Amino acid sequence: MSTPDVSCVITAGEGGEDALAASLESVLDQSLRAVEALVVLPAGAPAGLRTAAGSAAVRSPDRVRVLDPGTDGAASLRNAGLDAALGTYVLVLDAGERLQRHACRNLWEAGTRTRADLVAGRWSRSTGEGSKEREPSWQQPLFARSRTVARFTEAPELAVRDALVTGFCVRRAALERHALRYDEDLTHSEVLFGPLVAAVVGRIALVRRRIVSGRAAPDAGRDLAGLVEAHRRVCHVLAAQGLAELREERDRSFLLDHLVPLVRTFPERPVAARERVAATAARVLPDVVPERVLLTLPPVERVGVRLLERGDADGVLTAAYALRRRGVVAAPLSVQDDGRVYWQGGPDPVLDVTELGHQYRPFDELKLMNRVTRYEAHGSRVLLAGRLVLPSHTGPAPDGRLTARLEFRVRDGSRAFHAPVDSLRPDATGISWSTGLDVTRLLRPFGPRDTVWDARMVVEDGRTRSVSDLFAAHDLVGPGERSPARPRLGRTTGDTWQPYVTLRDHLALRLEARHRPARTARGLVHYATHFRPARRVRLALRALGRRRDRLHARGFKVAVYRSWLLRLPKRRGSVVFESHMGTCYGDSPRAVHEEVRARGLRLRPVWVHADSTEGFPTDVRLVRRWSWRYLWALARAEYWVDNQGFPQNLDKPSGTTYLQTWHGSAYKRMGFDETRVRLQNTPQRERLQQAVHRFDHFLVRSEHDERTLARAYRLPERTLLRTGYPRNDVLLAARARDEAEGRLPRPALAAELGLPDHRKVVLYAPTFRGRPGTRKRQRLLLDAARFAERFGDTYTLLVRAHYLEAASLPACPPGTVVDVSRHHDVSEILALTDVLVTDYSSIMFDYALLDRPIVLFAPDLDAYAAERGSYFDLREKAPGPVTATEEELFAVLARLKTAETEFQERRTAFAEEFGAYDRGDAARAVVDTVFARHLAPSRTVPTGEAGR
Repeated sequence: MSTPDVSCVITAGEGGEDALAASLESVLDQSLRAVEALVVLPAGAPAGLRTAAGSAAVRSPDRVRVLDPGTDGAASLRNAGLDAALGTYVLVLDAGERLQRHACRNLWEAGTRTRADLVAGRWSRSTGEGSKEREPSWQQPLFARSRTVARFTEAPELAVRDALVTGFCVRRAALERHALRYDEDLTHSEVLFGPLVAAVVGRIALVRRRIVSGRAAPDAGRDLAGLVEAHRRVCHVLAAQGLAELREERDRSFLLDHLVPLVRTFPERPVAARERVAATAARVLPDVVPERVLLTLPPVERVGVRLLERGDADGVLTAAYALRRRGVVAAPLSVQDDGRVYWQGGPDPVLDVTELGHQYRPFDELKLMNRVTRYEAHGSRVLLAGRLVLPSHTGPAPDGRLTARLEFRVRDGSRAFHAPVDSLRPDATGISWSTGLDVTRLLRPFGPRDTVWDARMVVEDGRTRSVSDLFAAHDLVGPGERSPARPRLGRTTGDTWQPYVTLRDHLALRLEARHRPARTARGLVHYATHFRPARRVRLALRALGRRRDRLHARGFKVAVYRSWLLRLPKRRGSVVFESHMGTCYGDSPRAVHEEVRARGLRLRPVWVHADSTEGFPTDVRLVRRWSWRYLWALARAEYWVDNQGFPQNLDKPSGTTYLQTWHGSAYKRMGFDETRVRLQNTPQRERLQQAVHRFDHFLVRSEHDERTLARAYRLPERTLLRTGYPRNDVLLAARARDEAEGRLPRPALAAELGLPDHRKVVLYAPTFRGRPGTRKRQRLLLDAARFAERFGDTYTLLVRAHYLEAASLPACPPGTVVDVSRHHDVSEILALTDVLVTDYSSIMFDYALLDRPIVLFAPDLDAYAAERGSYFDLREKAPGPVTATEEELFAVLARLKTAETEFQERRTAFAEEFGAYDRGDAARAVVDTVFARHLAPSRTVPTGEAGR
């Protein structure tokens, strides 16, 4: 081979022959042929390893060279490879790491095209769970696209994270020019080498493709001292470059990428290993990371690092449980006079866990750590002991009778056995307990299906009860703690209880077959269920199950609906109401329904629910969305009424009238104006158009709706009903009542929500930020905990997530933050709200009718408008201040009276422009028009131009 394009240095060592063979094979299989492999053997390498390397060199003498520098250190082996490399670029692999098929080609082409000295790409590492691998999450933004940077500060993650430990190549001329080498006195020299190269070379090319896979799972506990020293030296490199800000980012990344994961692994380590790691940490960690950086971590993470720094092995274990099970009170908490809450060992700012909100929850709502400290089996008799943590602010009633019982529950929850706890010893920080029980007599499973039982403890004081899972270190129990079992179906179904600790650190018991009769019986059962006739029976049963499932599949239901159900005769007076795809009993469909009921129309209402029927009226027929009853009701209904859209693939029956009340005026682009829709194929757009063509009446509340919604959905003029929204009738009535009688007393809903009269009510109602078909829990842009801390004495914050999403709220002082996302009717919430905070939600168009303050909190206004498109400039027409940060929002709320006065005229103009047709009688007008044939002769509201 002439001068190779890429030299791949493979340091043979850990992993043995198989790891070396995997790395070598990946190099020799590269699509770029001008690649050489340099296998560097450590001194004293096993004969098998030398033989494997020599065999590869014999098979490919022009592509494989074997080096034996006579040294052992990983850094010296890598340096020997760098010295012997002949390629234009040099790449280093540890044994076991594998190049992707086109890795060298991607690196070499990027380097040749950009003349870069350093070319880097993605890499993945083992998760420690079998053969699973995963790329570190921080690689996504770094390698989102292929690009070239003139200096590494343009891609700071190269030094801030361990991005350059593998998966990169360096121009050999640059290595020689800058005399770049691995530090041979450093065990983790690869951590330092990459940032050092990035800091001194010139142009750097980033490739979005994965380069290397198979990197070993990180284990900071194996050589913590070496890892810390490597981090120190990287920080020195950044300091020498005058990059103090990047050094702080590097410190924080070191905490998150190495120390916090190390804390998480403590429950899986034996006691001796935990003690060893903690002792090493106490020696090498102090003063490595400034406290100001440590304080930027979330509470439990920084607590774990602080305890690790102190060498407190048991404390780190406790913090690890809290990290692995979010929301669990894992250690005693102390509440200071100023209200701050500290982990055991405070008051240290790093141990301040106030923001977790545990102090706001009562005893029966807290998830308390109950750690098993003893499990001893003596035949069927088991001795258990542990300790339940208690925070200082709450606990069992001191005058109550304290009792506890252990509960063993089968994994599917269908059965449970209980045993009283013999001894309870409460003190200021917890309850120590111990008990003895006969496992063989207590647990009587059937045998074949109920083989796994989880343990937990129930503590009661006569008034409240606390249920806690039993946590345990993974080395607490082992094969020596077995107990005999006596299943109800006989010992041939199982004969031994084996305690074990689950992946979630819970104590559990598993029924096993240890002796010959049980093993033989299980073998026979396995054979009977797996030999050929049994397999055929199973396949037949699965086929029947699939056919049964087809009866409930939407595709099958749609076919039956179109072929058969649409032929059914109409049921006179039948009305199917649906609000927000069945998620609530509210909005304009509810207002129309209540108007129908108030006027005594002889109609047959049917309400659609998605999951739960809670909150829906009990005096009407309820059907679950997409059930057979739902399809039957739609096929026979004389009227359809909804505010979102019945399923697009369900045709409207002939003779049925479809009233689409819609769910809000538009700020963002809708329908065929959306970029997402314009990019759809023709059949998809046709399906949307056919769905819209089902509408017989479409409610609008202003000329803005006509210009936007009506045009965006291509609605004919005859379908438009210019009545306003029926849901807004209650808002106009509330405004009239305010003007006549004042704001107090508040509606009855305020008392149900626990809202005191002396606090103003702020409603935070952000818009939907997902895409159609997505349902997930969202983290709010507004920090509710900060709001409660700042305004808890003067405001109560109501949070209403979009009906397609759910809000994730922190624990806050009682009465300061209330989640009203599940309340059915938003109009009732708006009527008792004093201030609305929103972003782009159509709720602002409705709330403007009340003439109360509106504040827009839109940190991503420009990006959102660019991505989704908008019908007008929000800053120009906003009915209140537009804020981009929390501080700006809080400043507006602090001087709310001034802001309310300043925006009075704009708020009035906003309501007139976007709610001109809302007059407070929309429900009556809609009923008069749509259900006219069921009324006595009366005035109706015309459609089209005559309705203006």
